[in-house]
Amino acid sequence: MRCMKGVRFAFGPFLLDPDAGTLLRNDDPVAVSHRGMKLLAALVGRSRAILGKAELMDAAWPGTTVEEGNLTVQIAQLRKMLGPKADGGEWISTVPRVGYRFLGRVEQLGEARRKPLPLPDRPSIAVLPFVNVGDGSEQGAFADGLTEDLITDLSRVPGLFVIARNSSFAYKGRAMDVRTIASELGVRYLLEGSARRAAGRVRINVQLVDAVSGDHLWAERFDRSLEDIFAVQDEVTGKIVEALLGRLRTPPPRVRPKNLEAYDLCVRARKLMDDSPQAAREAHLMLSRAISLDPGYAEAHRWLAMNHWMGWVHSGGPAEAARKIALNLARKAVALDPGDAGCCWVLAYLLAYDKSFAEADAEFARAIELDPNEADTWAALSDIAILAGRIEDGLAHIRKAFRLNPFPASWYYLVLGQAQYAARDYEAAAETLLKDETYRTSSRRFLAASLAQLGRLDEARAEAELFLVGNPDYTTRHWAATEPFRDAATLAHFVDGFCKAGLPE
Repeated sequence: MRCMKGVRFAFGPFLLDPDAGTLLRNDDPVAVSHRGMKLLAALVGRSRAILGKAELMDAAWPGTTVEEGNLTVQIAQLRKMLGPKADGGEWISTVPRVGYRFLGRVEQLGEARRKPLPLPDRPSIAVLPFVNVGDGSEQGAFADGLTEDLITDLSRVPGLFVIARNSSFAYKGRAMDVRTIASELGVRYLLEGSARRAAGRVRINVQLVDAVSGDHLWAERFDRSLEDIFAVQDEVTGKIVEALLGRLRTPPPRVRPKNLEAYDLCVRARKLMDDSPQAAREAHLMLSRAISLDPGYAEAHRWLAMNHWMGWVHSGGPAEAARKIALNLARKAVALDPGDAGCCWVLAYLLAYDKSFAEADAEFARAIELDPNEADTWAALSDIAILAGRIEDGLAHIRKAFRLNPFPASWYYLVLGQAQYAARDYEAAAETLLKDETYRTSSRRFLAASLAQLGRLDEARAEAELFLVGNPDYTTRHWAATEPFRDAATLAHFVDGFCKAGLPE
């Protein structure tokens, strides 16, 4: 059971924000455990309704069987923390043999406004998802692919600050004022557009907006043959650069796919990279087909390398064959398009896990040189820097990744939590790793270690047990041997936390 996304609740002197995981009393933060927060959100979200014990236990311990006494303890802690109401009554009443009920008067508030991000010291832009004005999911994938490619093209332009794909797509289908979006993303300019693909032709409308002044800086309509789609992308990129930087300074054109069906398959597969094992298998088939249609398609090789890699990571232990296949595919991707920063960072990351550190460092440097706006490069580099013992560098890299990608994929939170743990900021690490974006993933092992270092051993062992449900073959010894550590003290610190949490040696 979950509260509606974005809804906050006011009652008495309290303000509860379930999404942020915060409770304020007269604007002062109140310390609430993760389980307590889930229970309070469930009760407040259905004020005056009787919630059964099973329903509440599922809200706080989803997918887990726990003793009813755990619920009783958490309710008692909530009552103590909330104190009495102004009239002396209690906020939470017991309904004998049934469950509990929240008795306070609750006001639902709208979504909290995100704190505006400061503008960078150079022209900054976000490309909003192009609206699909065609029919069917295939046409929607085409519009999304156009958006993603324009983001990639603009990211490579020296002198621009470009928001990453994940964060742009957080606004897909949402009717919002451009000034609000620009403020939340910390950019001055927004690119909006629509796309229609039909009968071998493509029609694209695009406009560049200054969100500060509200002025439309440039707008154009393209009606071309579908085969000209990449030329249109290059032309749009050039017009935007000219409008923002005053002169045409586009980088050398990317190596484009030669087969449109292969391109469509790759666009669809991109969306499945961070999803379930079944989605990963679908992506594998799509990318394999794309490569068979267009053997020189570098991006398809890059994503297939990551597909093999993620299969290895999620399986609970490295399969040597999958690791070698992933690395060989990444090497081929870079050979096919040495100017693609995405291909370079993927190769760099896999080389680090292969313990080829000098080559990995060189590829990371090359990726940043080609595209300093590629948020995934900074996030991946943070992971590798932390395990090398360069903790301050790792923290700086992941913060840069979040600035370029304020609404990132779940693995960013894993990297951030890992960096905070390495810096011995265990409270911050636990807060990061309890976020919904990452909580049910393999990041749980770092959450368990953080809780253990805080002395919250019961919670740590519960999280360790939940991690092992999805990773039954895990051992810390095996993990330590296969992670790209270059610093013995950092390794010992992680192993210490895992052992305290009760993860198998």
